[in-house]
Amino acid sequence: MKKKTVITLIFMGLSSVLLMAQNYQVVVNETHEKMQRGKFEPTWESLRKHQTPEWFRDAKFGIWAHWGPQCVEGSGDWMARGLYIEGSDQYKYHVEHYGHPSEFGFKDILPLFKAEKWNPDSLVARYKRCGAKYFFVLGNHHDNYDLWDSKYQPWNSKNIGPHKDILEGWAEAAKKAGLPLGISFHADHAWTWYETSQRYDMNGRKAGVYYDGRLTKADGKGKWWEGYDPQQLYAQNHPQSERSWANNAIHSQWDWSHGAFPPSQEFVDNFYDRTLDAINRYNPDLIYFDVTVLPFYPISDCGLRIATHLYNKNPRAVVFGKILDADQRKALTWDVERGAPNEIIDEPWQTCNCIGGWHYNTGIYESGRYKSAATVVKQLVDIVSKNGNLLLSIPLRADGTYDEKEAKILDDLEAWMTVNGESIFGTRPWNVFGEGPVAKKAIALQAQGFNDGQYANMDARDIRFNQTKKNLYITAMGWPSDGKLVIKSLRKGNTYLPKRITSAYLLGYGRLKVRQTAEGLEVTLPPPVNAIAPVLRIKK
Repeated sequence: MKKKTVITLIFMGLSSVLLMAQNYQVVVNETHEKMQRGKFEPTWESLRKHQTPEWFRDAKFGIWAHWGPQCVEGSGDWMARGLYIEGSDQYKYHVEHYGHPSEFGFKDILPLFKAEKWNPDSLVARYKRCGAKYFFVLGNHHDNYDLWDSKYQPWNSKNIGPHKDILEGWAEAAKKAGLPLGISFHADHAWTWYETSQRYDMNGRKAGVYYDGRLTKADGKGKWWEGYDPQQLYAQNHPQSERSWANNAIHSQWDWSHGAFPPSQEFVDNFYDRTLDAINRYNPDLIYFDVTVLPFYPISDCGLRIATHLYNKNPRAVVFGKILDADQRKALTWDVERGAPNEIIDEPWQTCNCIGGWHYNTGIYESGRYKSAATVVKQLVDIVSKNGNLLLSIPLRADGTYDEKEAKILDDLEAWMTVNGESIFGTRPWNVFGEGPVAKKAIALQAQGFNDGQYANMDARDIRFNQTKKNLYITAMGWPSDGKLVIKSLRKGNTYLPKRITSAYLLGYGRLKVRQTAEGLEVTLPPPVNAIAPVLRIKK
């Protein structure tokens, strides 16, 4: 046996011992997909050596196509769970338009996902014009359906629905546009998320009739899905979790150690195999998990192995995790869902947010409840001032298109970013992130985040800062009605930028004279030169 082979085997053996020492309930079996070996090992100590790459810190803004078969009904996010919750709006809509979930469940929605107007090249090019520096796609959601020609999940977009490898199309489009590709994986929670499909109605003519979440392969004889096993989709051949019939219990059980029925070895291995399959095929630079910390953490090493695989395979990679402690943020990049901390964070981080619901929601469209481009820009500026990035979802309809209201948001976003993008991309936080009423507030995160409403009413009194080596950028979160800005952090004698300031450059307009007093830097603005927010540039 060669010396190199012996060393490799010793290394693999030591890794196994280290993992078993963590007392994981489920240790991944690598029979099918092998974790890439290299610089990193699947331990927190090893992964903390990974640094979030500078390209990501420079990028600041990404767009996400959070798109899949749950967009078919247009009833919003988590519809594949909600259709099995008796009395919910999604249940009522599904029963009225498609049938009772004992007869027509989510598996039967999948063939209706056609993606018939989907043009990935056009969409990605459009997002790039809006300023996106990276592009994210859905690999699978909690619905457990893979959006590629999956080796380990027959319920996939190549076999059922569009009969297309969606990830392949997105990956090729991102490559043409020169954008780093991100893939999000959510299917690890199908185990608990789909438990509603094991239920039955408590009332009405179908009372006591089980929904289709208990069906097996044998039940498919003579059906359109003959040969497919519904349990490979629903993953419900297990007892229910604690308080499973309490619809909101799943949120407290998102951490697997809080009452969720433990996942099987087969289920964990399958998620691991599927994720590595997608990583190896499409070579993403970023992967995102909609989980507490990492998939199946802390009961399995699965997530640690996936992160290790990507870091060893791609040195410029980014792996996101939620609800991370200080040490975990050194190993992973912290993701905050629909919110932001109200302080500068030392490690680079990201907010994921959406202009509407995560999956396309006709009700949000009809009622005009999308976030405006102005809201998006202000949240982006606030996030960037605190060392973060924004990943923004633009929901697509099931056919692969966005609606005309979303098109207007993209147009407005492009108009502002084209002129003012230099104040966003490649910048770093300043000495203070901002000033004004919102900057002074104590704004707490709620679980994964969920505090973006606290930032919804920022106006011209709220000012944010960021910088490059040569310039300081100052953005007011709106145009003051009287045209007067007073920037207190730049008052005469301040310690942050002690030089005398006599002028500032308004992006999209030109140079302005300013007056520096003991109260602040006084700026008189011209009439608005854009529809959202003025940005000043001052040479340092």
